[in-house]
Amino acid sequence: MGKRRGAGARVARGLGYMAAGVAVLAVLAGAAGYGFLRASLPRLDGVVETPGIASRVTVQRDAGGIATIIAADRADMARALGYLHGQERFFQMDLLRRSAAGELAVLVGDAALPLDRDRRLHRFRTRAGRIVAAMQGEDRRILDAYVAGVNQGFGELSARPFEYAILRHTPEPWRAEDTMLATFAMYFDLQDSSGARERNLDAVTQALGPDWAAFLYPSGTDFDAALDGTSLPEPPLPAALPAGKRAQAVPRMPDPEHAFGSNNWAVGGGLTGHGGAMVADDMHLGHSVPNIWFRTRLVLTGPAGEIRNDIVGVSLPGAPNIVVGSNGHIAWGFTNTYIDTGDAVRLEPGAEEGTYRTPDGNRRIERVTERLCTAADTCEELVVEETVWGPVVGADSNGAKLAWHWVAHDMDAGAMGGLLALEQARSVDEAIGIAHRTSLPNQNLMVGDRDGNIAWTIIGRVPRRFGFDGSLPESWADGTKGWNGWLEPAEVPVVRNPDHSRLWTANSRTVGGEDFARLGDGGYAHGNRARQIRELLFAKDRFTEADHLAIQLDDRAVVLERWQTTLLAALDLAKSDPEAQALRPYVQDWGGRAVPDSVGYRLVRQFRTDMLRLLYENYLGIPLGERPAFRRISTQADGPAWRLLQERPAHLVPPGFESWDAVLRTAVASLLQDVEQQAGGDPASYRWGERNRPGVRHPLSRFVPGLALLTDPEDDPLPGDVYQPRAQGRGFGASQRMVVSPGHERDGIFHMPGSQSGHPLSPYYLKGHQDWREGRPSPLLPGPAEWTLNFELQAAP
Repeated sequence: MGKRRGAGARVARGLGYMAAGVAVLAVLAGAAGYGFLRASLPRLDGVVETPGIASRVTVQRDAGGIATIIAADRADMARALGYLHGQERFFQMDLLRRSAAGELAVLVGDAALPLDRDRRLHRFRTRAGRIVAAMQGEDRRILDAYVAGVNQGFGELSARPFEYAILRHTPEPWRAEDTMLATFAMYFDLQDSSGARERNLDAVTQALGPDWAAFLYPSGTDFDAALDGTSLPEPPLPAALPAGKRAQAVPRMPDPEHAFGSNNWAVGGGLTGHGGAMVADDMHLGHSVPNIWFRTRLVLTGPAGEIRNDIVGVSLPGAPNIVVGSNGHIAWGFTNTYIDTGDAVRLEPGAEEGTYRTPDGNRRIERVTERLCTAADTCEELVVEETVWGPVVGADSNGAKLAWHWVAHDMDAGAMGGLLALEQARSVDEAIGIAHRTSLPNQNLMVGDRDGNIAWTIIGRVPRRFGFDGSLPESWADGTKGWNGWLEPAEVPVVRNPDHSRLWTANSRTVGGEDFARLGDGGYAHGNRARQIRELLFAKDRFTEADHLAIQLDDRAVVLERWQTTLLAALDLAKSDPEAQALRPYVQDWGGRAVPDSVGYRLVRQFRTDMLRLLYENYLGIPLGERPAFRRISTQADGPAWRLLQERPAHLVPPGFESWDAVLRTAVASLLQDVEQQAGGDPASYRWGERNRPGVRHPLSRFVPGLALLTDPEDDPLPGDVYQPRAQGRGFGASQRMVVSPGHERDGIFHMPGSQSGHPLSPYYLKGHQDWREGRPSPLLPGPAEWTLNFELQAAP
């Protein structure tokens, strides 16, 4: 799955300007505040009288707060899960729905208005309402039961969660459309919502020409590890420098050092000791307390008490289903695909002002006024311009309006039903069929079954483009370009039971040829994580759960090996500089791993970063020293940068440099400057761990003095980096780790940072966090019940 740093981090920035937090926290710090906190603790034991359920539901929590829900009816189960989510995670759910709807400022203040303006363009609350109105049958019954459970659970708290006291806000009840908004929030986190990548490539193409755009922004590199073994041709070196042109208008792209995503893989039954498949999954998202996921086991029983379905995994507070997990028959996990899921459509003005051309004639741009309000009760009006292809999200470098045509705009009532169906799938083939008729944020689905079968495919609708490849903004006015619905299931690529019995994904390109052309490039991640995973999967012929956990914790710096050699060569060019030579011992004996105590790793990594910045800054003509500008660098920048440094074409020496040696010397000087700024000039203090801390924090703790002491775990350094299977960055990393073979869940492994609970006085607050931090195996299944809550039909008055 993907880039969940998105909403969490942006929400946190919005919270930074709250005016009332400090004063209210002072109240909470005293005895009265402690009593208030205790009053908002969730109920753990006893009987909950519940209207409308068919029969008793039992909820057991183990010592870590992991919930097991036992029921004879899936809707009753959803009601109980909603009750738990409402009691444990309502504030998190509130942030999720508001971030998707563009309504955060009402909760956190004016600083959230820029985010609200961007997201309100998509009018997802209106879309969510339409989806719910169209939902029928069992899916609607389950959704309504879940919503009722959320509101009952939240309503039975003796006091509102402390976050609302800090914000001085009374939350609104949960609504059915809010569950749809929780899914829309994931679209924002996992996909481009405004065409930034296409607009970037367009601006570069306009300024530097198509050859430079293709060279600087390839779809992959020699690190790629596609499932079908394909590689992409290298773009040719440009024939000349850009002749003084500059791409000043290039918009921001995702940060190449935080290409959010995940890892997953599977091995077939021939590689395990019992003949069943084994699946590993770790979704890399933004860290927070509590965690985005809620660990859940759902046991559905029959009339005689027999078990009809037993599924364990994680749910997303805000929705009634299991997202990833195992049901004894199949196990599955997700990673973000980064296929091309949207297109910027260039609008051609019509004959009359305010109109635009379409294949069906001129159409008038519809203008819808949205009202954005803040916590201070101030409001503003936002005019959303809508077209047949989607909302207007900006303009190209020539001033033409751009509409964004996005798969998220066509999500339908099948989104929730797809995951509910996946919970009950009994084979790999059944799971693949469900994936191809499900409307969800597109993901790499990795699935294995108890008979030993494994498969990969794309879950979620895939656009069927015609007349263009989707890489640049295009006009669709004459009907020669556009979308013709969705790929049919038979057209969506599937890799099933390869001869070597191994499958893997890590957000980079998965297939080539015609399949690659159909899926497109939405900004694939660097291929090294997939490459390292593939390498380790082929290093063994038999796997246990512990073997897969070892791959998840792999922190080897394979992607930097060539840069270590290059840095040593660059230091040779600075032999007369004692400061530069002081770095040599650390670089020479760097260890090749991203471990906290390594000076050499940080030096090599920073040298690579400085070199990429230097090259892109000079070719694009944009100062990249500041973080936002750094986002113009391709996630595949290793490819063009390495070719330039190896081939050293004299005609492509960056402007302002006399030679490639001069470029290397400048990169060393930049590295020394960073050592000075970050470590006072002392290389021994320039350790990777000083930069690589997990940043697992409550959204309010960085802005409310003293709150971190109550809510946040220790921020100790961690191994790993974003280019390795053990992906870890500041405030970002594995939101969970799972290894499981369906039918052998008792041997499964699961990690989760942060907390199952959203309440700092909970008896299981932060339980399991240390296992995740240290990589200690911990069980997937819940332990013995510590608390039992029974839901019983409310007695007639």
